[in-house]
Amino acid sequence: MPKRFVCVLLCLLSVTSFANDVEVQIVGPDGLGLANAVIYLQPTKPTENNKPPQTAIMDQVDTQFLPHILAVQKNSLVLFPNSDSVKHHVYSFSSAKMFELQLYKGLQADPLLFSKTGVVELGCNVHDWMLGYIYVVDTPYFTQTAEDGKGVINAPNGDYQLNIWHPRIQDEPEDLSTQLMINSDLTHIVRIKAELLPMISQFENNDDEFADYE
Repeated sequence: MPKRFVCVLLCLLSVTSFANDVEVQIVGPDGLGLANAVIYLQPTKPTENNKPPQTAIMDQVDTQFLPHILAVQKNSLVLFPNSDSVKHHVYSFSSAKMFELQLYKGLQADPLLFSKTGVVELGCNVHDWMLGYIYVVDTPYFTQTAEDGKGVINAPNGDYQLNIWHPRIQDEPEDLSTQLMINSDLTHIVRIKAELLPMISQFENNDDEFADYE
């Protein structure tokens, strides 16, 4: 076997052997999994981040933000297409990102840079019931939970602080934060103690009311 091939193979094995799957499940007070929660691993020591921020999409469909919750890495660009037949006026007054996208349709809005961590709450000046969230994290090791409340993050060996976020959670963040030492695949369950806030109601609207914005 050629020496070069052996060296490449050993390098690949060493890289894969130091990356592990961390499965996190978030369980509500009712015993059911909490979907769309943001889970992320923050290294406790400075590490080299080889995963560049990505471009994400926050769409507007059926006069709702889609997805309702979007997790992105710090310094990511977010596109705000409008897939509805009516115009939207998207804005946020959140300290992590204040912006305003005037009335538009389709792909007319320029992408926005999200350079601060934290919660960015979205609204629409035309459709008051529209509410969405962008959660910005300063780590490449993050994901969102599925319908069963489970999410999997692939991360290198090391010490991390596990954090979670969801707009319905009322527990204090530090009560749900956990220190994890990762040196193999592992599973961790986070149990929410406080009652979850109600889900966002789905309002019906009258298209005639917004005819002026078409």
